Amino acid sequence: MTGPRLALAAVLLCSCTSPVADANSWWSLAMNPIQRPEMYIIGAQPVCSQLPGLSPGQRKLCQLYQEHMVFIGEGARSAIKECQYQFRQRRWNCSTVDNTSVFGRVMKIGSRETAFTYAVSAAGVVNAISRACREGELSSCGCSRTARPKDLPRDWLWGGCGDNVEYGYRFAKEFVDAKEREKNYVRGSEEQARMLMNLQNNEAGRRAVYKLADVACKCHGVSGSCSLKTCWLQLADFRKVGDLLKEKYDSAAAMRISRKGKLELVNNRFNMPTQEDLVYVDPSPDYCLRNETTGSLGTQGRLCNKTSEGMDGCELMCCGRGYDQFKSVQVERCHCKFHWCCYVKCKKCTEIVDQYVCK
Repeated sequence: MTGPRLALAAVLLCSCTSPVADANSWWSLAMNPIQRPEMYIIGAQPVCSQLPGLSPGQRKLCQLYQEHMVFIGEGARSAIKECQYQFRQRRWNCSTVDNTSVFGRVMKIGSRETAFTYAVSAAGVVNAISRACREGELSSCGCSRTARPKDLPRDWLWGGCGDNVEYGYRFAKEFVDAKEREKNYVRGSEEQARMLMNLQNNEAGRRAVYKLADVACKCHGVSGSCSLKTCWLQLADFRKVGDLLKEKYDSAAAMRISRKGKLELVNNRFNMPTQEDLVYVDPSPDYCLRNETTGSLGTQGRLCNKTSEGMDGCELMCCGRGYDQFKSVQVERCHCKFHWCCYVKCKKCTEIVDQYVCK
């Protein structure tokens, strides 16, 4: 993959421009339909110029790798979906607000929630590009060429078509980080702190995908005897990536910028974060009440669990404001029976349940 790597490096070397507004982000590729690669006209730069949210460096990468953009959008969509799943029971639930900034003004604050969002988004791109390589969707990559694991039994074959995590990692690093690396900020400034924070969390997200990728095998042999196995490298289910990054979110390190322009711990009693850890530079805003300045949507109208003592419980979710009760009708499949051969027939059961929403 020497050619693509050199091309990527050349693009980044010539993409050092003035900072772009943080209001727009490549995340918007998840919210807007992107043409399939076969629909592109070779060398048609207007395609890239019309995509919203790209920085100058990312737009140049788009021109070189137009067929990748569909999968970057898919990666962003899977990241948004995973973020919303992981925070579904939290005051901040990773809500999208529009097609341009996706998550709104709350991303301007360098909080631990923002840290998770950057990490899971970078992970989504690695995941989507790696799989697209394996499936033959991209002309610049193919199956994984990872070396045979040393601990693989000698009589097992290594050579199935694996997910190309190496290429996915490299491309995601160049594309996602381009927006940060093309900015020039005063050393030791708050802007530089946020840039370094974003780069750290992008890397943590990419490494989560790389770390969780594992060997998968398929049995061969007479009557399924499994006397022989063919093995390859396979991505983990993206839910596992989300779970790992959620753990990193819970243990994220509070950082500040030094005069030398490097991030340092606010509290030196803790260990310095590794490249797999999340970091943040600002305290989280109050997500209880709607605030146009911070971008908080508040928790008014959110469903809560009356019997839970966790974050999804009405006491914590509603921030002590109380809650309203209402009844709703739920229709579910029930009394399902298997009929030979081969289908399942179910009835529909209606149930009236109590639900609670925050005041």
